[in-house]
Amino acid sequence: MSKYNYDLFIIGNGSGGSRAGRIATKYGAKVAFAECRHYGGTCVNLGCVPKKLMTYAASYASHIEDAKGFGWDIGKSSHNWQRFIDAKNKEVDRLSNLFKQGIESRGNDAYWGKATITGPHSVSVDGKEITAERILIATGGKPFIPDIPGAREYGITSDDIFYLQERPQRLVIAGVGYIGLEFAGIFNQLGSDVHMIYRRDRILNPDFDDDVRSFLHDEMKKKGVNFYPHTTIKSVKKNGNEIDVALSDGRLIRADKILFATGRAPNIDSLGLDKVGVELTDKGAVKVNRDKQTSVPSIYAIGDVIGHIALTPVAIKEGQALTERIYGGKENYVCYDNLPHAVFSTPPIGQVGLTENQAKAKYPENIDVYISKFRAMKFTLAGRDEYTLVKLIVNRENDKVLGLHMVGQDAPEIVQGFATAMVAGATKADFDSTIAIHPTSAEEFVTLQEKK
Repeated sequence: MSKYNYDLFIIGNGSGGSRAGRIATKYGAKVAFAECRHYGGTCVNLGCVPKKLMTYAASYASHIEDAKGFGWDIGKSSHNWQRFIDAKNKEVDRLSNLFKQGIESRGNDAYWGKATITGPHSVSVDGKEITAERILIATGGKPFIPDIPGAREYGITSDDIFYLQERPQRLVIAGVGYIGLEFAGIFNQLGSDVHMIYRRDRILNPDFDDDVRSFLHDEMKKKGVNFYPHTTIKSVKKNGNEIDVALSDGRLIRADKILFATGRAPNIDSLGLDKVGVELTDKGAVKVNRDKQTSVPSIYAIGDVIGHIALTPVAIKEGQALTERIYGGKENYVCYDNLPHAVFSTPPIGQVGLTENQAKAKYPENIDVYISKFRAMKFTLAGRDEYTLVKLIVNRENDKVLGLHMVGQDAPEIVQGFATAMVAGATKADFDSTIAIHPTSAEEFVTLQEKK
């Protein structure tokens, strides 16, 4: 008999924690969860899923307009925000309940409430003391609002925007990371007047290719999104039912809402990590080694809370690899090379591998870059002024493809397939020898000939 209540106690039932619990249970471990907000975590309730549903909802505006060029007379159309929100909430609740049912069907225990780690092998959930041989922190991240006068009183975050009762006609967005850009595209398509405020000179961060950053900026600007580079927000004030946003350049924007998409922080405030000796990084994330073990050997952490790569599939892979090592005896470690990811902006981004700057830094003087910009066939009859970018970065010494980037319709779906080829070590010659599927946008990747 174990001297602990559980073999593994998981704090957080998001995608990473849930996968870890499922795999550990498969190998015979006795598992329990603590959750205090949503079964299914951020992705299901306040992130990937509702955002993608919102992206679909917004995209119909362009589809309806495009249809005219193909002979369709659709007539006057309008979007019912509340009806969409109700439908979105119903789907999110369904998925969240599936996570809860998964816990029950596996015979795991679930404790509802905030968990605090009280020792190397003990957790308190709303005053109830629980012991476990191992504890896994999988609490994810939370939105961060900077300390600007009025920002926290009158600003909203991505957690709030999914539950607005009305669509804001005028929306200010602070920050031009992937979250801010995705919501900018959504609300722009739905008819809102969108203003993006950012202190640097380019959108996105240097983890995205510079050509991608410039291209997306220009495409979104054509669609009517307003950009304010080299600008900060000085204050946010209430003005009746409206909000006045004062900028560092002296301008003032009157809006209905201001969304702070200014980054996310590890969700660790209530865990009591300092009292049990769990060390943090200089950025406030949980510090772990290669085995995802913290400075307290019996306590582990995965996902956004460790401040490495904040992507749902990464957390899932980390959770599975961890529990397969511990309970399955497998030498399973996550490989972070050629990690594909997407931005569901308007148009969307898909990318895998190195950016041009990263490739040049790693392989100086040995890089070939292939790039093409074109108007997709779908938009010719539609008359839509939207273009697509595809780009390949190749190591000249061994012909290996180091980076693949796309901005355009269906980019995330297209790049997912090419990511497999990248992981398998595909060369430019492999791309060139692949017969194209015509006519598609994806075929551009296997027909690129002109070097940048």
